[in-house]
Amino acid sequence: MDPIPLVHASLGKKELAAVEEVFSSDWTAGQGPRGKALEVELAERYGVADAVTLSSCAAALHLALLALGVKPGDEVIVADYTFPAPAHAAHYLGAVPVFADVRPDTGTIDPQAVADLIGPRTVGVIAVDTVGLPADYAELLAITERHGLFLVEDAACAVGATYQGRPAGALAPVGCLSFHGRKGITSGEGGALLAADPAVGADVRLRSSFGIGSIFDKSQIVGLPIPEFTEIGYNYKLSDIAAAILQVQLGRIEELLERRNTVAARYAELLKDEELLTLPHVPADRTHAWQSYLVALDPRVDRAGVAAELRAQGIGCGHGTWASHLQPVYRTKQTCPVSADLFRRQLAIPMHAELTVDQAERVVTSLRAALRNNTGPHRGPAATSPVDNQPENQEGAS
Repeated sequence: MDPIPLVHASLGKKELAAVEEVFSSDWTAGQGPRGKALEVELAERYGVADAVTLSSCAAALHLALLALGVKPGDEVIVADYTFPAPAHAAHYLGAVPVFADVRPDTGTIDPQAVADLIGPRTVGVIAVDTVGLPADYAELLAITERHGLFLVEDAACAVGATYQGRPAGALAPVGCLSFHGRKGITSGEGGALLAADPAVGADVRLRSSFGIGSIFDKSQIVGLPIPEFTEIGYNYKLSDIAAAILQVQLGRIEELLERRNTVAARYAELLKDEELLTLPHVPADRTHAWQSYLVALDPRVDRAGVAAELRAQGIGCGHGTWASHLQPVYRTKQTCPVSADLFRRQLAIPMHAELTVDQAERVVTSLRAALRNNTGPHRGPAATSPVDNQPENQEGAS
């Protein structure tokens, strides 16, 4: 039977045509005409003061913390159950990431955990829309405003999701998007920063181009303008080739999300009575972007065995995302028991806009059999299984 990949990008002839237009133009690098046009479209779509296109969501997080004035020794509270880019961003600046545990039902950052972690060195919070589900922003905004902290939304997985009727990415004063190959819309790699304050956007745009601003803009000036380096910056620009692809993809958000919703609904219907797993929970005040579809396996199930069985049948799967505080690079004494439990038990099954209902049904049939073939007595806490480090899972769910 044909393989069913865990992820698959939805790119086609319209995206190719857009790239061809850029190839025939005079500018393919970053911060050119297509990038500028994309930034205008993003700002309008999300209702923010400024949007800056960048090479990745990780770049957006890094530049966001710089623009917000994070200094060495500052503490930044970060969601624990996620690809650890938020914690990395804090480390880039010599700050200390403080890991906040998550809700057991949604996997999103627990507002009470955030409140309990605030100390004299705390300067801000990075919340994560876990695998496409927005966090509790009403509570998070109330907490951060009360304590005078910044709030950044890592909406890497959440393009198309909503919270209380508002789009993910615009739920905090600063939002960061990803256009990685498995996201709701993609240019292969890429990202964007959305800012309610135009000063933040201006700072990020300058630093994303080595601290000299747009070379394209300067190339339009008659004479011989010589750029001056006014800040220490980075090469975080998004190419106009990628921007052209994203202009097409931006217009397809609803179409692609509808397809993912169809698959998610079918999974929910077919698995609603499966006692060996728990389905994703979506609170009534928000919608899911379904970047990933994670099920939590019963503690008796050998997750690695299930994964091996599915992969032997050509069905992609992965461990979900990471309990960041358990990663060796951080060497923290913190504990986040809910995040650690989800890290041990969750399994990602195929989810993308190219997935058919028939394929989803085949996934469920194979999953049910694998669960029963790999269930024994209660296993309790377990070490990370071999499936957790497979290449297919890299940048998988955060």
